[in-house]
Amino acid sequence: MKIRMFCLFLLACCTLSLHANQLASGPQAQEIRTTVTAKPKIQVALLLDTSNSMDGLIDQAKSQLWKMVNELATAKQNGQSPDIELALYEYGNDGLQAKEGYLRQITGLTSDLDLVSEKLFELKTNGGTEMCGWVIDNATQSLKWSPNNDDLKIIFIAGNESFAQGPKTFTESCKSAITKGIIINTIHCGNYQKGIQDQWQEGAELADGQYMHIDQSQKVIHISTPYDQEINSLNQKLNETYIGYGTAGQAKAERQMAQDANAASYGSANARTRAAFKSKASYNNSEWDLVDAAAEDEEVLAEMEPEELPEPMQEMDTAERKAFVEAKAKERAEIQAKIKTLNTKAEAYIVEKRKNTSETQTLDKVMLETVRQQANQKQYQFDK
Repeated sequence: MKIRMFCLFLLACCTLSLHANQLASGPQAQEIRTTVTAKPKIQVALLLDTSNSMDGLIDQAKSQLWKMVNELATAKQNGQSPDIELALYEYGNDGLQAKEGYLRQITGLTSDLDLVSEKLFELKTNGGTEMCGWVIDNATQSLKWSPNNDDLKIIFIAGNESFAQGPKTFTESCKSAITKGIIINTIHCGNYQKGIQDQWQEGAELADGQYMHIDQSQKVIHISTPYDQEINSLNQKLNETYIGYGTAGQAKAERQMAQDANAASYGSANARTRAAFKSKASYNNSEWDLVDAAAEDEEVLAEMEPEELPEPMQEMDTAERKAFVEAKAKERAEIQAKIKTLNTKAEAYIVEKRKNTSETQTLDKVMLETVRQQANQKQYQFDK
């Protein structure tokens, strides 16, 4: 009897061990490992009113995009830097289809922030009807939001008309958003009390968000520093480390430089903030740049057809390709390290300068303060 019981015990142990191994290698384990190792995400959708009175709002968004994403790139959750994804909508523009709510999804949630910048600089204002409930509903239902509850998912909607316009009620749209873990923050462009009367505060409260107001006509002050010129010169050298590949490589390298120029159109200080973001891991261009692509999977160097490569690399064998890309990667890392060091000094300089100045409520200021608070609730910590 004892021998029989011992054999049964051994059989049970073996069965449990086999089951554990199957779990460790099966699809369930794959899902668990994916959940554990997946990078955190910060997803932000910007819903901008592009009616006639909103030129100032669009101008603030253009001039402060890189400051905003630069700040987000300093966040960490459990020691990991997040993937940053932005989406861009316009609404309230007569040039858009009335039957579709006078709204347009310009970009979906994407980590290609050069694309977001390009599209933002193409925006034009035109009088229209601002239907906040409709555009919130579209962004909630159409964008590819993360299913992970630990990821930060935010909609910022900015405008100046009544929040209650249109056939799709904002109450239903905001409630629908928060059931998916999407926070709605509202930004009224104008008087604080008027925004409350026009129900912008109510919209935010329905989706665990914050109500804010800004002066959309206020010009953003960019504080120049003694480090701007050197950082921007390093940024030009940084661009030379990118190796465009495939059919889109050259065009996207040109777009990268075009967005440098767009940032610089608001002054050297704004160009510096873009360069600072490009020095961080969050600025990743693996879909067109061979250095970033090889960092994710070095097999790409062996698998790529010669015609997909830029001309200097087309005659190279795999070993030569690897050496060429590694040299560019090393050069890039050195430049990025210099930019980071100089930008730390630039930021300290700005902090000192701002001690004796009063700041108005501009788009970047209210958004960054709000994102920080809401990110802290998701266990994100910021460098400063």
